[in-house]
Amino acid sequence: MAVKFLTEEWAQSMTEALNSSEDFKKAATGQQAKLQQVVSDSPQGEVKYYFKLEDATAEVSLGELSDAEATISQSYDTAVAINKQELNPQNAFMQGKLKISGNMMKLMQLQGVINAMPKAVSDVEVEY
Repeated sequence: MAVKFLTEEWAQSMTEALNSSEDFKKAATGQQAKLQQVVSDSPQGEVKYYFKLEDATAEVSLGELSDAEATISQSYDTAVAINKQELNPQNAFMQGKLKISGNMMKLMQLQGVINAMPKAVSDVEVEY
């Protein structure tokens, strides 16, 4: 059954998919991260969710982190394109469609983790 993008069900499905992927866990081993995501102009208005990574265990949840290392802001259309793997996050950043504030080095250190995410969540059916 499909989950609606940017809902609690979607976040839970993402968390479960990431944590059940051996490739993702391998890439995430030894990595720590606290990233805030802000999606503007979605059908629900502005949506904030976060990605936490600790000891190769991921958590995706709606809400705000008070101690985020970096904040990634994007439009709903950009978030959908990235989630559907129609737009590469690095390309989105270069095109100005993704704004990053905070610790840019942290994101650079997470490239292996970020690259492992699409395959890990590819079986999650998402409704946009």
